[in-house]
Amino acid sequence: MKTIVFLRHAKSSWELNVADRNRPLSENGIYRIKKIAKQSSSIFENAELFFTSPANRAFHTACILMHKLKIPFSKLQVTETLYTFDSNEVLDFINSLSDNLKFIVLIGHNPAFTYAASSLTTSYMEHLPTSAWVKIKFEQNLWKNIKDGKATFGFPKDILK
Repeated sequence: MKTIVFLRHAKSSWELNVADRNRPLSENGIYRIKKIAKQSSSIFENAELFFTSPANRAFHTACILMHKLKIPFSKLQVTETLYTFDSNEVLDFINSLSDNLKFIVLIGHNPAFTYAASSLTTSYMEHLPTSAWVKIKFEQNLWKNIKDGKATFGFPKDILK
């Protein structure tokens, strides 16, 4: 059995004139990822590794989540491959994981995460909002064989505000 949580980075700020990779989180984004950590702590607590895009907004999201949940930063790996908007690159990354890993969390970007998660589950998902997660459990034991996973979704309760 394998489990993946796709966590889309929190809302970023467009106030600074910086490259996409360097955009910081907005105040609202920081608030929401803290709220997600509190509301969804049980979703993340048994993950073996957290893989994050090196983009500032994704890395900062991962750090806030892990800090709030008291998860050791030794479980965090910054992965260049996850700085992508292409779902095929995300799926290739997943397929290349060590089969010794059973439960991972990926922190990154749309549309890659929405499309990758949708292709791995039997549930319909139109869009993964910022600070939202989808947890997918698979019956298969090899990452390269995962398919037809059962999904659970998590969104900040104030997402519509």
